[in-house]
Amino acid sequence: MVGKVRAVRLEIARTTVALVLLASVPVVACAAFPATPADPGGNSTAGTTPAVPVAEARKLLGTLQVAVRGTLDGYDRDTKFPHWKTVSGTCNVREELLKRDGVNVTVNAECAAVSGAWRSPYDGETWRKASDVDVDHLVPLAHAWISGAKSWPQAKREDFANDLTRPQLRVMTDKLNQQKGDKAPDQWKPPLVSFWCTYATDWIVIKAQYGLTITVPERTALSSMLDHC
Repeated sequence: MVGKVRAVRLEIARTTVALVLLASVPVVACAAFPATPADPGGNSTAGTTPAVPVAEARKLLGTLQVAVRGTLDGYDRDTKFPHWKTVSGTCNVREELLKRDGVNVTVNAECAAVSGAWRSPYDGETWRKASDVDVDHLVPLAHAWISGAKSWPQAKREDFANDLTRPQLRVMTDKLNQQKGDKAPDQWKPPLVSFWCTYATDWIVIKAQYGLTITVPERTALSSMLDHC
């Protein structure tokens, strides 16, 4: 009987020690996983979110200087707005944008996209050949020229033409880019009405940050497009 009591006491002692040791181990919280997995390409909806809230866009719109558009005298796309400058290695701005805004993009040794998928937010179309899309300057270069860029230093015009930081460059269905040309929102709007909010907001942001002017019809069109936000 005495032996059994000793065995029970020994087992209780061992259990107590184990519990003490367990209590001394720090508890590590598990990180919560996102409810929705990330897009495998990471950019299938690139360019669809407005750069600023609509209230801020309206406020910026009110600060833009209204002026009559200038002329294209002296304008030359290649010499006045050097574009697609080299970013790194063999990759230029256009190629970097195709990689940024595409899904599962692969490139060759020259950094040219050889496969991938690109969604044009202007019309909602998805293309699987880089030749089917253009890189659009949201505020066209010629339009910038007649809205104040004519008087800019050359370095500023080059920055404007290669701006990967602000919402100035986007992938776009090539035929739509040809239709848009150098038109302002009072002359041309994206066919996808649900994109009007983003398009107008980003147009305003670009004009405000670069100090470009607008016309009265342009301002009216932009205000109307913001109603779709």
